[in-house]
Amino acid sequence: MQQEFGAYLRSRRERVGPQEVGLSVAGARRTPGLRREELAQLAAVSVDYVVRLEQGRLRPSESVLAALARALRLSPAEREALFTLGRPPLGWEEAREPRVGGAGGAMADTRAAAGKARGDGAGGSARREGAGG
Repeated sequence: MQQEFGAYLRSRRERVGPQEVGLSVAGARRTPGLRREELAQLAAVSVDYVVRLEQGRLRPSESVLAALARALRLSPAEREALFTLGRPPLGWEEAREPRVGGAGGAMADTRAAAGKARGDGAGGSARREGAGG
């Protein structure tokens, strides 16, 4: 599905000329339409982000989809197609594996290990309490 989104985004980008969106043309162009840099500027995202979207490596947020639709001057039907292709399929949350622990747990483990390395089993809290008191 992401590959389809990337192909659709690229086809819409190639269809819109820079003059249509108020950009000036400097020099010859090898391909028709907007350059990735121009689309990124108009949609307020990075060029790398546009590249990854076109490669199907990212799933855009609703706000990015809206920004892309505005930048590309999409019709209502084209906008709907962009949103349909860009949204995750129904039920994708259930297909993902649950995470165990989370970032907070990993940080606590790191602080405890650092404290043990320094010789205070409380992760540095004993040293801070003694120094401030």
